Amino acid sequence: MATFFDINLFALFGQLLIGLINGSFYALLALGLAIIFGLLKIINFSQGALYMLGAFAAWIGLNYLGINYWWALVLVPLAVGAFGILLERTLIRPIANEDHLYSLLLTFGIALILQGLFTHWFGSSGLSYPMPDELMGGTRLPFMYLPNYRAWIIVFSLLVCAGTWFVIEKTRLGGYLRAGTENPRLMQAFGINVPLLVTLTYGFGVGLAGLAGVLAAPIYTVSPDMGSNILIVVFAIVVIGGMGSIGGAILTGLAMGIVEGLTKYFYPEASNTVIFLVMVLVLMVKPVGLFGKEA
Repeated sequence: MATFFDINLFALFGQLLIGLINGSFYALLALGLAIIFGLLKIINFSQGALYMLGAFAAWIGLNYLGINYWWALVLVPLAVGAFGILLERTLIRPIANEDHLYSLLLTFGIALILQGLFTHWFGSSGLSYPMPDELMGGTRLPFMYLPNYRAWIIVFSLLVCAGTWFVIEKTRLGGYLRAGTENPRLMQAFGINVPLLVTLTYGFGVGLAGLAGVLAAPIYTVSPDMGSNILIVVFAIVVIGGMGSIGGAILTGLAMGIVEGLTKYFYPEASNTVIFLVMVLVLMVKPVGLFGKEA
């Protein structure tokens, strides 16, 4: 356990970098969950499995179809989003007006099916995905060594999260999405195709999970259980930020990654539980989350 008087800045900033990388993935996945719940009121427990699906799609594309990393960044989110649209149309839409518990159980079942299928096909040991040549190497800063790919993950994730927030909160399209979920009949009276908006919104939310999977493939082992390991943490982050809060999901994801990184340096034994401890404290003070609104 480190104290304030024996801080190793090189190790501390190294842990902060790891925390920022984890926070970038937390933010992307939490953003997708917040969009799906905040706009569609669907508790998507398959988000972790779709994150895993994105990583495997990148690996399969490279090894069987010759699709490199840069094309995978474009094609895999579209493919995972299309798969999400298929799920929404065939399985989720029939229970859209039922209690939230039904969608939670359904998506949890989908996650188990996907994880079981990929374990059967590829085993559980994990697969490696090569880092793109353009992002190899790194930069030596005065206080740490910064790998280029890690810096790319942080910058790219922040740009995606900021762009998504801007579209949903500050554009006419985002206004249509929010209005279509709050008062669909009124929007349909104005000629807006609300069911199509719902479908595309769900597809975009799960597409973010696929994008996170592609980003994670070169630095984490591509394995069937990679989604289940991160899902519970991401749900805790969404609860801390406030269920359905787009900005809250982004800020809380990044902040919890940093908190986790600092905890790994100062008190490693608590690093796996610190996010859940923060969740408990936040819910005791503000049950709707830091950025959530009262119903």
